[in-house]
Amino acid sequence: MLISVVIPMHNEQENIPVLYGRLSAITKEITTCAFEFIFIDDHSQDGSFDILEEISDKDKRVKLLKFSKNFGSHIACVAGLSHASGDAAIMMSADMQEPPELIPLMINKWKEQFGVIWAVREEREESYIKVLLAKAYYRLMKKIALKEFPLQGSDMFLIDRKVIDVVTAIKEKNTSLFGLICWSGFKQSSIAYKREKRKAGKSKWTISKQIKLAIDSFVSFSYLPIRLSSYLGFLISFAGFLYALFIVVRHFFYKGEVTGWSSLMVALLIVSGIQLLILGILGEYLWRSLEESRKRPLFIVEEKVGFDAT
Repeated sequence: MLISVVIPMHNEQENIPVLYGRLSAITKEITTCAFEFIFIDDHSQDGSFDILEEISDKDKRVKLLKFSKNFGSHIACVAGLSHASGDAAIMMSADMQEPPELIPLMINKWKEQFGVIWAVREEREESYIKVLLAKAYYRLMKKIALKEFPLQGSDMFLIDRKVIDVVTAIKEKNTSLFGLICWSGFKQSSIAYKREKRKAGKSKWTISKQIKLAIDSFVSFSYLPIRLSSYLGFLISFAGFLYALFIVVRHFFYKGEVTGWSSLMVALLIVSGIQLLILGILGEYLWRSLEESRKRPLFIVEEKVGFDAT
């Protein structure tokens, strides 16, 4: 059996030699499987690609894809999966926060006829705020979008060839790879691990990228934002009708004066803000529809190393 280990990276020259050494040591002990290591260079600006080229010259299991620009880690994962030849594929990051030592455990689980095996975080060596926000995101995803979504979150997984073929056939640009895997519906299992601190370098997973992933996830797999917009519009209209009825009754039956420039401005600003919010939600859906209609490629490979001509 052939296992493809897919590793997206961006400016990870300090971690690559250590990661390759650990992968080589671990896979050497697994005699029932052959391995290929597919690194996807998401337009690094350091020496990551050069280091991997040198490694590939010595170890033909190491294969490289180099993007022409930065397309993002989820697209890099899809690119790696689309070039994977294995009976199963393991996706992991280059920063080694998900230890490569999980690979034998995941393969053993896969042999039990599971299509998807998640490496689920049991603990995280990160700040309290970051952990709290991550938990909120995963709980919301599980509650309103995908019931199969791992509650503790995951950045490493193994998927069977059947799942690989399904995921790579989907050409959606602004979506979550993890969401697509959950959506595919194959039999799933998990193993627990402690997420470690980054070994070297800085994380490229910025706040803006995290916010975009959250929006992509909810918009791609749930209609709840649109439904909430409808409910909110109905509630505001109903509240406005009740307030108008109150003013009419107060004026004709209790001789009250129709005043309140301040209250009028407050109501106007609140309603206007909610209208803009609803337009923004609609815009998110429309923009994604426009992106899909353009039929641009998910990624552009500038250079390949280690792959056959076919």
